[in-house]
Amino acid sequence: MTRKVNVCVSGAAGFLGSHLCERLRKMGHWVFGIDNLIGGSFENVPKKMAFWADDICRLKEIEEIFSAVKKERGKIGLIYHCAASPHEGLSVFSPTIITRNTLMSTVSLATAAINAGVKRLVMLSSMSRYGKGCTNGGEFIPFREDHPAIPVDPYGIAKVASEQVLTCLGKQHGMEVVTLVPHNIYGIRQKYDDPFRNVVSIMANLCLQGRAPIIYGDGEQQRVFSHVDDCIEPIIKAGFQPGLDGEVINIGPDANPVTINSLAKVMGQITGLNGDILPVYVPGRPCEVKVAYCSSDKARRLLGYETKVNPIDGFREVVNWIRQQGTKPFTYHIPIEITAGKGLPETWGKRLF
Repeated sequence: MTRKVNVCVSGAAGFLGSHLCERLRKMGHWVFGIDNLIGGSFENVPKKMAFWADDICRLKEIEEIFSAVKKERGKIGLIYHCAASPHEGLSVFSPTIITRNTLMSTVSLATAAINAGVKRLVMLSSMSRYGKGCTNGGEFIPFREDHPAIPVDPYGIAKVASEQVLTCLGKQHGMEVVTLVPHNIYGIRQKYDDPFRNVVSIMANLCLQGRAPIIYGDGEQQRVFSHVDDCIEPIIKAGFQPGLDGEVINIGPDANPVTINSLAKVMGQITGLNGDILPVYVPGRPCEVKVAYCSSDKARRLLGYETKVNPIDGFREVVNWIRQQGTKPFTYHIPIEITAGKGLPETWGKRLF
């Protein structure tokens, strides 16, 4: 039986972080969360959970929070680091805010964690670490953990740098670090009014409004989508299972890739459009990887990962949840920093969503 510990979840008001908090609390752990609410919502935070609406880039504030927790509850045993601004495409045009909320948040949190005596930190990285999976002119699909990390956008670069910082600090100061690489996670509570990311939720929100899905490029990009329920258990295991220090582990399915064109068709069927409104095609986004999905062999071997949720059932769950919540207009909540450069998608520059 897993011993009960005090757990910190950064990004606790976000999609993945809130699901982690909910499951950890059901297991009997005392959980507290921190989130700056750029991409999260108070509504996602489990009721009666200790929560601070604060920015983990601010080291002094985070150390004060950790000190208060230790004084009241005792030692912090584990941190799940979910906080980031996970906007790959947007990071080419808003690199300062994306890098700050991804890399500097990691550096600050790691510093506070080491000073507080935390023994293990689980880093939630990103498939963007692999870039196009290319080296010496060859492609590696699916991406495996022993493949080189060659990110192609500032967000991916910030994630790889975060991993490297944690490896360095963890080895020097005796904090175990486990790096997980979830990819294309979707499910309820995902921010569906974000025009910059979350293709499943974006399409569902558009279709439920009777609007055409917007597709970048030719729509033949291939992805494999991960339902959040399939990811939570292996992520939690990574925090408690011994012998994982220094491991990098992909979390997500590795079979039956789906094109964005196919996703749009399925979403039309689930939402009832049934082809009545055809997708609108716009130029491709800069730095977008055409084919991207990861091997889950290591996750199956080390964490018992398995895929249980059928994608169609999962997409239908998202659609039904958005129906219940009510569709929303898209909110351009992150400013475009580079406006004089090249390739800014019209969807963002002219706010077409």
